[in-house]
Amino acid sequence: MSAVSQSQFKAQLKKYYSFYTGGFITFVVLLAIAEQMGMPRKYIGYCFLVATILLYAGIGVMSRTLDVAEYYVAGRRVPALFNGMATGADWMSAASFIGMAGTLYLSGFDGLAFVMGWTGGYCLVAVLLAPYLRKFGQFTIPDFLGARYGGNFVRSIGIFAAILASFVYVVAQIYGVGLITSRFTGLEFGIGVFVGLAGILVCSFLGGMKAVTWTQVAQYIILIIAYMIPVVWLSIKQTGVPLPQLVYGQQLEKVTELEKKLTNDPKEQEVRGIFKQRADDAAAKIKALPDSYGAEKKKLEDKIAELTAASAPAKDIEAAQKSLKDFPADPKAAEAKWKADQAAANGRTGPPRPHATPYPGKDEKARDTAMWNFIGVVFCMMFGTAALPHILMRYYTTPSVHEARVSVFWSLFFIFLLYFTAPALAVLAKYEVYANLVGSQFANLPAWVQNWRAVDASLLTIVDVNKDGLVQLAEIVIGGDIIVLATPEIAGLPYVISGLVAAGGLAAALSTADGLLLTIANALSHDLYYKIINPDASTARRVTISKILLLVVALVAAYVTSLKPGNILFLVGAAFSIAASAFFPALVLGIFWKRATKWGAIAGMVAGLGLCLYYMLHTYPTFISWFGTTPITKWFGLEPISAGMFGVPVGFLTIIIVSMLTPAPDQDTQQLVDHVRYPVIKGDSMVTTGAD
Repeated sequence: MSAVSQSQFKAQLKKYYSFYTGGFITFVVLLAIAEQMGMPRKYIGYCFLVATILLYAGIGVMSRTLDVAEYYVAGRRVPALFNGMATGADWMSAASFIGMAGTLYLSGFDGLAFVMGWTGGYCLVAVLLAPYLRKFGQFTIPDFLGARYGGNFVRSIGIFAAILASFVYVVAQIYGVGLITSRFTGLEFGIGVFVGLAGILVCSFLGGMKAVTWTQVAQYIILIIAYMIPVVWLSIKQTGVPLPQLVYGQQLEKVTELEKKLTNDPKEQEVRGIFKQRADDAAAKIKALPDSYGAEKKKLEDKIAELTAASAPAKDIEAAQKSLKDFPADPKAAEAKWKADQAAANGRTGPPRPHATPYPGKDEKARDTAMWNFIGVVFCMMFGTAALPHILMRYYTTPSVHEARVSVFWSLFFIFLLYFTAPALAVLAKYEVYANLVGSQFANLPAWVQNWRAVDASLLTIVDVNKDGLVQLAEIVIGGDIIVLATPEIAGLPYVISGLVAAGGLAAALSTADGLLLTIANALSHDLYYKIINPDASTARRVTISKILLLVVALVAAYVTSLKPGNILFLVGAAFSIAASAFFPALVLGIFWKRATKWGAIAGMVAGLGLCLYYMLHTYPTFISWFGTTPITKWFGLEPISAGMFGVPVGFLTIIIVSMLTPAPDQDTQQLVDHVRYPVIKGDSMVTTGAD
């Protein structure tokens, strides 16, 4: 595309998206007016859901294509500004939009590890990977691995790793979609998953990367507007200043004072004492197994007989019968349940976690463990960001290497807008809970509490443990996944803003899911089918197979999501550790070290990924129960989300050692490294090659 036509293309895009932004704002204003005129909340939720999905579907239909370059890399003509916006949407995901502020709310200072890691990761992308992969060209990360190291063995490992990391990541996005649609439309969670899945598929299925790119630009505009409005409103409400990023420090001081007050409050201490007793009781029952199993079961049977004999109210008898029905089937199941009960009770025996204190802990060992976990999260999020296939693929879509570099800058800018706001949102929401919800009466709980308890009791639990009729902090359990979505209701904003935030969360989840599903389908259709199985396949056949695989993978991911394998942030973190362990050493050494060999890459990728998966499968409770693995003691106290802390260095060391013990790559491979890394000298001028 010539410079003139590219310039015209940019101008057209700016015009289209300016009209689109104005139209979306008008749509929100009209819904706000309709709400004031009596439109039911349920219909507002449906309006946002249907309108946004139809919008994305419309872009998908208009962008449909069978052209290979358009389908895989959007024709390599996405301007840096718009690629940065699309990358921002692709990147945000349900974890950033829904989970980031929630993690900061629950973890305080420790939650900043995600912000630091993810932001730092884009610096690595800009310096080490994006321009070189764009110079290489092609379509996928396994493409680069196959060309750089030679043979289908390395490509196959890359395919497996890309599918695994992307699949774990996409499950988290679909979980977020189900959560949002079920809350704001009243649909059951499982149905909400498949409704949202339709919105995911309609874009990527029809137009591949071309449709996904232009949809993601639209989705970014929605999600950033949706994220900003509630936090700005909260800032005005609490401080009178509409710049939460600059003034939330004064609210943090108030939160710190409330933490001190709640730490010493007699009622809070009473509730914490009750939970301490519950934890001790669970520990005693575990210690007394298997005898305690029979004794506890007999207690329930005796209680039912006693209530029946006394002609107790039917609801009391039914409750006792339900307790017996839900009682563990055998002593082993009872042990697992009582251990979970003990852990849950222990988590509510301590005072409020200090929001602004780094690495809080009861002793030096606990603080050291917290510090190592902070470093581990920063490490894995940083190197995982620089190795995620669906993010790196975005830099194949720019017109030139220069545009790829500029695109990384815009990506960072658009991501910064949300990340700079998330800490403020966490503090402002925490102040609302500490100052207004704590101490209120159970008889007059806010409507938002009832609404979210109806969606999923695990997301929000408030029980009057000490029976005093007042809400204590220790009686509240809030899942981090609802903080952002519930903020408009917590702040007392009109329901239309709740619908807007839901639309933003849906946009974040859909945009990332689109990119991830496309990555998986492309790995199977392009890298596996075309590059390995059938190199003579026609372009139409390749694109058709990609679309079929896209549908199959989406349905499998939806099924896995229905099993609720973990919270959103863990699943995302696991994907980052997997990608970092499998790809980062092989990509960086493949670009910057000519001596890296095929067998070094194979050994390094297998060793890094294998160690990462081993640690996760033996330390994460859900995986242990699913796969029947034997639990191990956590190395250095690191949580399974930080498994890449072990996989990445092992990958580097293995590639270096094995490469030094095997023959150097041939001359063609070394010339490929020179081509990727350096411009070509022609006469007295310096130019770049490829589609530059």
